[in-house]
Amino acid sequence: MTTIQRAPVLFISHGAPTFALEPGVLGARLREIGTSLGALRGVAIISPHWQTRDLRVATNAQPETIHDFGGFDPRLYTLTYPAPGAPDFAQATLRLLADAGIPAIGDDKWGLDHGAWVPMMHLLPGARVPVFQISVPYNLTTQGAVALGRALAPLRDHGIAILASGSMTHNLSEFRGATHTVASYVPEFTEWIRAAVVGRDLPALVDYRRQAPHAVRAHPTEEHFLPLHVAIGASDDGEAATVLEGQTTYGIINMESYGWGLPH
Repeated sequence: MTTIQRAPVLFISHGAPTFALEPGVLGARLREIGTSLGALRGVAIISPHWQTRDLRVATNAQPETIHDFGGFDPRLYTLTYPAPGAPDFAQATLRLLADAGIPAIGDDKWGLDHGAWVPMMHLLPGARVPVFQISVPYNLTTQGAVALGRALAPLRDHGIAILASGSMTHNLSEFRGATHTVASYVPEFTEWIRAAVVGRDLPALVDYRRQAPHAVRAHPTEEHFLPLHVAIGASDDGEAATVLEGQTTYGIINMESYGWGLPH
């Protein structure tokens, strides 16, 4: 791979699939960022909607758009994101992971789930930049997620952006449909995480389950939050985090997001 301008890292709270149709403040911000990124060679996407027993890297040349949800607006099922895959970059990623002592295997079947294509529709709507996904293993820990991010970080030096897709809060057992009332624990958890991210308090973030207020309520399971740890691992120690404002949907899904190495 030829070295070019360093690519950024993003943690994007993709929220519900309806984010594809209702971009809100975050969607507009992502579109603004996308127009300023310059010539990316690819995007590596970590999505909680591809959970696997072993770490996998998608190697297919033309990933299909996966509509992995049900009961939403019928228009969502007509949307596609026909970006090309990135088999060469995927193979390079497998080599990086092996060099870091992280076992991983290639997967030529997986497409782009909504944790990937929904935020990409706002960030790079033209679907011309090659994309490939990296799975979230079932047994991934916060420490393991940071280590995964560190192993992926060299991709940035070759023009490959790292997009960690997840959610700032994600307790679907409290889903009550459309509401303007935000559960009180949501901003309390979000503000604690923001302070830890901006202050780059890695020990606290790794131990967020015990230290952050309402952590278990905000994330009964961790797969939607661990991509944040991957993103932090892929960022540099001296690299400031940019806070990307996001709305709270359905009263419980906060969409605050972060970026590192974004153009000024």
